[in-house]
Amino acid sequence: MAEWTTDSSTTIEVRVPAQLEQLAMLRALVETVAFMADFAVDEVTDIRLALDEIATGLILDAVPDSTIDCRFTYHDAAAMRVRVHSVSASQTPPSQDSFGWHIVRTLTRSVNATQTEFDAARSGYPVTVDFEWARGGTDGR
Repeated sequence: MAEWTTDSSTTIEVRVPAQLEQLAMLRALVETVAFMADFAVDEVTDIRLALDEIATGLILDAVPDSTIDCRFTYHDAAAMRVRVHSVSASQTPPSQDSFGWHIVRTLTRSVNATQTEFDAARSGYPVTVDFEWARGGTDGR
């Protein structure tokens, strides 16, 4: 689904089964969106790698038969915000001390994970990871 907003930003959303086989499609989609937004090849690679790391972790911890929901929002090829949502089987949020999170923090301006209480209707713990990639790199670069 594409959504045009009044601030000249563009949002693309996709929902796929939480299966490792879907990673190739998510990589291709974020790559396509970033190229459409006129990001350079190395910038697209950073965004794709960050998404890949986050989506992989969420898929590996997802409850059976759940989905991965991704939202990509960009504005003037200067920044992209990405939200990845799933339902986790684990009652602990994604570890932000792992090597994968170190990679994501290095590639992005910001990254944040939130997890809410057990949702009986979904048989798991809803978890959302937001990250922002911005031209000029992270705040620490």
